Amino acid sequence: MTRKFRVAVIGAGIAARHLTGFKWNADLFEVPVLCSLDEERGRRLCDEYGIPEYVQDVETLFARDDIDIIDICTPPHSHFDLSRRALEAGKHVICEKPLFGSVADVDAMAEIVRATGKTIMPIFQYRYGMGLQKLKRLTELGITGRAFLTTIETHWWRSPDYFAVDWRGKWKTELGGGLLGHAIHAHDMLNYIHGPCDAVFAYGATLNNPIETEDTMALAVRMKNGSLAALSMTLNSHEEISRLRFCFENVTVESILEPYTMGRDPWRFIAKDEAQQKVVDAALAEMEKTEDGYTRQFELFHHALLEGGAPPVTLQDARNSLELVTAAYHSDRTGMPTPMPIAADHPLYRSWLPELG
Repeated sequence: MTRKFRVAVIGAGIAARHLTGFKWNADLFEVPVLCSLDEERGRRLCDEYGIPEYVQDVETLFARDDIDIIDICTPPHSHFDLSRRALEAGKHVICEKPLFGSVADVDAMAEIVRATGKTIMPIFQYRYGMGLQKLKRLTELGITGRAFLTTIETHWWRSPDYFAVDWRGKWKTELGGGLLGHAIHAHDMLNYIHGPCDAVFAYGATLNNPIETEDTMALAVRMKNGSLAALSMTLNSHEEISRLRFCFENVTVESILEPYTMGRDPWRFIAKDEAQQKVVDAALAEMEKTEDGYTRQFELFHHALLEGGAPPVTLQDARNSLELVTAAYHSDRTGMPTPMPIAADHPLYRSWLPELG
């Protein structure tokens, strides 16, 4: 019989999507308890997903010996402390994006993981859309050839009502603007396909919303693999789209435009000629269809815990993502290109918050 891991969920917002992922993996996970400061929302989720226990005191979760995993679905500024306490209490951790508020926090968490022997998995569920997985497979097989250019558009709409939630739009609680909290998934997909970034030049602005953080940003990126990327993010697009376009030596690949599931099929794979198209089509035809999103990421996490391997999304993946954010904020403020990786001597290594950086 497959082992079921018992999960305590903290939060009652994005937690609903996590609970759907656990529900679709009911043979792998069970959720006996949910913790939320918002009792109305928390109890509603317990009723909807059949969770037997609701608590408000997070301390009770760390002390329990019947919990294997703590799933953190809280505002960003609380992620590091909750993750640390959960790991030190002997639990594995799942944590929503953005993982932490600095590259230094990621490096500190890596030390905590080594000391406790437990596993932390950041959330980047967009990776598991079948369209992106097809591209990943082509790169693994060497079919794409050299990478040339990637363009990524994260053009969404966020009204003042969205920012009426007290922790949003503020540096100290949301930790960043649209670059960090919204475009982070698409930018992780860039790293997922091409590996880490090498340097970035960025312009950011707050053009429409009465917030502290940026609502629009444009980045020019050089990748370690030699290719280039142009990334744009705005929360001021009345027509919401997400679009990823990858230009390789042998094939050009383009995502769908659906803003929140752009990793899913049907993606377009246009080879350079008829013979190469047959190679591409044959490789894609051999792929097994899997679940996507949280469902797939949680399934792979279960496998990693059983086998003792690395989780499907690692701290290094989160570091790559937060290095891009750090470099972009630094470039915007200095007017200069910023190289990566971000090391301990970088002025924004410990924080990119304007008042602390």
